[in-house]
Amino acid sequence: MEQNQPHILAEPDRQLLEALDSGFAQRVVQVGADGERVAYRSGGSTGPAVVLLHGISSGAASWLPCASLLAAHARVIAWDAPGYGDSSPLPQARPLASDYAQRLDRLLQALGVQPALIVGHSLGALMAAAYVANARQLPARLLLLSVAQGYGGAGREAQAREVARQRLEALESLGVDGLAQRGPARLLSEEADPGAQAWVRWNMQRLNPDGYRQAVAMLCGDDIHAYLARRPDALPTQIACGSRDVVTTPPACGTLAERFGLPFSLIPDAGHACYIDQAAATARLIRSVLDDAT
Repeated sequence: MEQNQPHILAEPDRQLLEALDSGFAQRVVQVGADGERVAYRSGGSTGPAVVLLHGISSGAASWLPCASLLAAHARVIAWDAPGYGDSSPLPQARPLASDYAQRLDRLLQALGVQPALIVGHSLGALMAAAYVANARQLPARLLLLSVAQGYGGAGREAQAREVARQRLEALESLGVDGLAQRGPARLLSEEADPGAQAWVRWNMQRLNPDGYRQAVAMLCGDDIHAYLARRPDALPTQIACGSRDVVTTPPACGTLAERFGLPFSLIPDAGHACYIDQAAATARLIRSVLDDAT
């Protein structure tokens, strides 16, 4: 069934946008001597800190439906990655995940936060893996959702070039709004409701083209395997993805988990953007991991 039907909401529900401002408000903090800034959204209690890292086609605000279900149990922090939202871009034209991880470390240092749990989704999972490979202070646990593994490994040069070409040509030909209009069909399951589709589009429409280009360079130039190989053995880590994810598929995520001996689970009926498609089920998973961490 086609998802882009005329009856689909053009904008998210007004109450959702009001909740974004009231319960998951944006803040901006300076994290570098040269004025580099990181925007983030924060909500919830004064309990254990959960840090949420979005993927290549999203932003901090996208976590709202899931974060609101965690708010009674944790302090929830979702960043806008460098080059997204009001966060300063990285200086490198072709950054690595470790460059994003260094910026994340600066944010957590500025906030004085030691996370109980870091949750990385898609490209955010690659950033999270890079963070724990070099972190001065480890989280108690790590959860990787719908893992984008990267194309920077040996022997994948041709695939990396093709992925970069396709993504950058789509950006040039369609623009950010065009990418957003076609996003739900790939990021959500076929049964996703119109509200979830509108939320994906609304968040994608706020992409910064230059930040997106940097993220494409990182996706195509880095590889999660090298970071997971350096993950401390004492750090409990698990992987999950939506059962209907067509981007980072269950077989791909399951194979990654098997390679590193990590627990793997499926989020029923969820597409790639599992924390939007099935926000309640994803929040339950995050809570269960958080309970083990505290």
